Amino acid sequence: MKNVFACLAFALLVSAGTTTQAAPGDGGKLTARASELTRRMAERTKLSEGQYVKVRQLNLRLLTETAELRKQFGTDPTSLDKALADVQMRYEWDLASILWPKQLAAYDDMKQNFTAANVR
Repeated sequence: MKNVFACLAFALLVSAGTTTQAAPGDGGKLTARASELTRRMAERTKLSEGQYVKVRQLNLRLLTETAELRKQFGTDPTSLDKALADVQMRYEWDLASILWPKQLAAYDDMKQNFTAANVR
């Protein structure tokens, strides 16, 4: 569970180019954060143009669902953790279907390096 939360924290922190929190109804900030996250992922995984579009949509969905879950389960940390773990698992599954094996390995390396350096 801690690893799943760390992965989700990774995705959110990597995309945090701005310091403001985006609310579910604030599509502009979420779109900007999704674009920034995708750009950073593309730098490390060498995404093709088609992959970039798909990963950007996936990142936007991740950020939107995360914001909605935080609003919905803000007072229930146990339910929030379970819901965030489900979203993260679906994100990882969908991402694996988009990336090629070398790209997935680069993404996993990027995720592990971040987790090892910043979560401890």
